[in-house]
Amino acid sequence: MKHLPKLPLTALALAAMMSAAAAEDRNAPVAFSADDVQYDREHGIVTATGHVEAWQNDHTLRADSVMFDRATGISTANGHVELTNPDGQVVFADQATLSQDMKDGVMVRMRAQLAQNGKLAANSARRTGGVINELTRAIYSTCNLCQDDPEAPPMWDVRAASAVQDTEHKQIEYYDALVDFYGVPLLYLPYVAHPDPSQKRASGLLVPYFGFASRHLGFYVGAPYYIVIDPQSDITLTTVLTGKAGQALMGDYRLRLNEGQVRVKASVADEFGRSQGHLFAKGDFALNDQWRWGFDINRVSGAQYARDYSVASVGVAVLPSTIFLEGFGDGSYSRTDVRLYQNLTSYAASSLTPFVLPRTQFSYLGAPDGLGGRLAIEAGAFNLYRAQGTNTQRANLGLDYSRPFETDFGQLWTVGVHLDSAAYSAHGLGLAPTYSTLGQASATQAMPTAYAEMRWPFLRTDSDGGGSQLLEPIVKLMAGGTGSNYRNTGIPNEDSLDTEFTDANLFSLNRNSGIDRLEGGQRVAVGLHAAWMLPGGQKLDGLVGQSYRAKTDPYFLPQSGLAGTVSDVVARQTIQPTPWLDLTTRERFNRNTWQTRFADATATVGDDRFQVSAGYTYSSTSTFYYYDYLPGSAAALSALKTPRNEASLGIGTHIDQWRFTGSVQEDLRQARLVGVNAHATYENECLIFDVSFYRRYTSILKDTGESGLLFSVTLKSIGEFGFHGG
Repeated sequence: MKHLPKLPLTALALAAMMSAAAAEDRNAPVAFSADDVQYDREHGIVTATGHVEAWQNDHTLRADSVMFDRATGISTANGHVELTNPDGQVVFADQATLSQDMKDGVMVRMRAQLAQNGKLAANSARRTGGVINELTRAIYSTCNLCQDDPEAPPMWDVRAASAVQDTEHKQIEYYDALVDFYGVPLLYLPYVAHPDPSQKRASGLLVPYFGFASRHLGFYVGAPYYIVIDPQSDITLTTVLTGKAGQALMGDYRLRLNEGQVRVKASVADEFGRSQGHLFAKGDFALNDQWRWGFDINRVSGAQYARDYSVASVGVAVLPSTIFLEGFGDGSYSRTDVRLYQNLTSYAASSLTPFVLPRTQFSYLGAPDGLGGRLAIEAGAFNLYRAQGTNTQRANLGLDYSRPFETDFGQLWTVGVHLDSAAYSAHGLGLAPTYSTLGQASATQAMPTAYAEMRWPFLRTDSDGGGSQLLEPIVKLMAGGTGSNYRNTGIPNEDSLDTEFTDANLFSLNRNSGIDRLEGGQRVAVGLHAAWMLPGGQKLDGLVGQSYRAKTDPYFLPQSGLAGTVSDVVARQTIQPTPWLDLTTRERFNRNTWQTRFADATATVGDDRFQVSAGYTYSSTSTFYYYDYLPGSAAALSALKTPRNEASLGIGTHIDQWRFTGSVQEDLRQARLVGVNAHATYENECLIFDVSFYRRYTSILKDTGESGLLFSVTLKSIGEFGFHGG
């Protein structure tokens, strides 16, 4: 054998010889470098040793030594073999035997570093066409190995008797597979496949999930299959088999276009021998820069099916569906929609649920004119239909013109005029929710109001670092038409059923919600706003106020705080003494006895590492129950006095890779819990573990409450499986 001299970088002469063999295969020439090269002319064997690196057809081979047989075109690489494919994937092996073009071959103790921290290894691998790797005794994981003990098993892995890696279609398939946790087999799968971690969208069978729901479904199993339809759309089909309720097929379709997107979730099921299903479809599409249209359709065959298969959130009372068209202009907005509602409760009749066919809204805010004033317009119309109950058609127009200015004394004034007007045509006025003595009627109403608001801020700043103090008296004068109780005027009440007097609407022209009930007369609202802002970001802020009117408005309900000529006293306080404490409270007090009629408080203590939040709500009345009866009747007034008194407490903490949250809600009036929730999540580079527990004490569909335990394990780059119990 003849020895060639040691080559420092590139063996040009040897590359030329290897190129001759490569030319027969019409492949690009081979170029390589090595520390030492030997050539056996008799047998046509070239042996390169020491930092060998070869290139051909965008493939790169590195090894301690490479032996090339010119007669067969076969290369055998040994020691720290590293093969880089054109797609960038790097494959390692102890030994590799490769064809002339490096696309076919056999590798011993193969290892591959994939995207998203994926790691694939096998005792041996057969490489075909540069795209298919057939693996024996394969193992896959995305977990990092223990630095102190690299031989220790990872947190999880998938072990298989055989596997196929398709680098062209970005898919990995396993046969006779086991899912291990810390080396302990927990799940056997005769076949499972997942996309290559570099491929976020690839068709294939996803990890099945299992569960047990003692109350409704019993034991169940779901097998999801993901299908890529085209670059813009895909669908996931899941077959669900249950021990008690039958079987279901769930579908989740997604489509994304340049001008919009569509998402459809649907199912068909045989539950307890009855055909069931649901359809949730949502989409929006841009017509041009100013206009778009869309839909949000939500329908289910029954409330029980929605609860059992969790296709709707627990406690949802109605499912809304809408189709809309909306436009955006320079200072303007318009929308037309049709709305349908499906009732999912047992305490309200579906025949009383309204349909909006259709509703149109328009709003406009003009730019300041030459006088500094601005014009605002609110207009709309709707047709409200009930199978049983009041049917209403309404058209409304609202105008507002206001002008702000400042006096030499620092007073900030806003003066303006406002008009609310509406025309009605109603049928079934004697039915819910109007309960009028009239059967049907057409009516109009208009309420012009002039107003003037003055804010006089006094600001003081301490030069010694004590922060700034603000004291701001606020007065708003309002004068409008005479109010009315609307009892038998032919004007139905669709949007002014609930009125809650707080600091939020102390200075509003109409303390009623909506415009079906308008507040008129001469009145004045006064308030005192005070704040203390410290240099470190700490803040104390508060407001106290009251409203006065010349004549009583008989429409306001008793104990609403607005029934007489002098209102209740409302207040708000915000306290932020440190970055880790935030407290806001709101109250309304009886003007004579100072009895609390309304209270709301929210508090947050802590930071991201540990945080406690608390909430409290109290109201001496409940308009929700009031409209279950004839308004003004003894039964309605008695129901109105039903108080609301609830408290909630929540905690959350973040410790290293763990996050914990928990909450509890209690009805203090009835001295019983409403619900309890606990949630924990663990996440590292390869796994997400999520566990939740909930207990519901309220009744849905006349049940006695429900509890459930849910957990899921997500193996990153593979999928998710979990257990759901109830």
